[in-house]
Amino acid sequence: MPDVKLSIAGRDYFVACNAGEEQRLLELGAMVDATAQQVAGGARGLTETRILLFSALLLADKLHDLGGTVTAEKTEPTAAMLQSAESLEALASRLENLALRLEN
Repeated sequence: MPDVKLSIAGRDYFVACNAGEEQRLLELGAMVDATAQQVAGGARGLTETRILLFSALLLADKLHDLGGTVTAEKTEPTAAMLQSAESLEALASRLENLALRLEN
């Protein structure tokens, strides 16, 4: 299990992750760091804990504004997804044929 070094608000953190997740974790860490830098720059004298608290709140607010969704990584479709897609295509074809019969 690899360790990734994240620098957030001027402090280094080592976080374990699964193999292959290192780049994503670095990207997320950079988002947190940018938010922490924004918080720290806007209000002098905050403790590290409060900077991280306000950073988490700002990121949660952004997530909430997006409807609670985040952009998902592209993943390969599962067998169930492929089967569902095939079933929907077959159903759509049957509906199109029915519509053509009704029109004639």
